[in-house]
Amino acid sequence: MRRAALRTRSILGRVLGVVCLVAIVLSGAVPADAAESGSFGWPLRPRPTVERGFDKPERNWLPGHRGVDLAGTTGQTVLAAGDGIVVFAGEVAGKPVVSIDHPGGLRTTYEPVTAKVAVGSRVVRGTAIGTLVAGHEGCSAAACLHWGARRESGAHNRREYVDPLGLLHEVPVRLKPLEP
Repeated sequence: MRRAALRTRSILGRVLGVVCLVAIVLSGAVPADAAESGSFGWPLRPRPTVERGFDKPERNWLPGHRGVDLAGTTGQTVLAAGDGIVVFAGEVAGKPVVSIDHPGGLRTTYEPVTAKVAVGSRVVRGTAIGTLVAGHEGCSAAACLHWGARRESGAHNRREYVDPLGLLHEVPVRLKPLEP
C-alpha cells in the first residue's frame, strides 16, 4: 500500500511538472539566463523589458516607431546585437547614437548610447559598444534603449525598417522524458 502511495505521488509530481512547462511554453516566457541561439542577441543584459514595440510606418516618411524601446539603467553597458562593423558613432539631433552594419544589408542602431567604439571597428555579438544614457523621450523607464533595425531591400536599394525583435531566436523550452 505504501508503494502505491509513493508511485501516485511520483506520477502527480511529474504531471505537475509537465503542466508547468506547458504553461511556460504557452505564455512565451523564456528564463532570463537562458542561452541565446542564432546570429543576434539582446543588446542589454539581463534580458530587458520591452517598453514600446515596433510600429512599422506605412511609408518610410510617415509616423511609426522604427524600433523597440528596451528598459535599462543609466550607465548600463550596451552590447552589439550581432557581428558587424561600426559605421556611425556620434550625435544625431543632439542624441548619442551608434550604428552597426551587419552582413546581408542589415543595419542596427542604438540610442541614446555614448560610444565606446570607433567608426570602422569590427564587433561581434556581445561586444560592449557603449553606455546607455537617460533621456529617451516617450519611455516610462528611467533610461531606455531605442534599438532599431533596417534592411536594404533589393529593388532600387530602398530601405525597409524591420522589427529588431524578429532578429532574435529564443531558445525553445525542451521537455524531458518522464522516465530516465
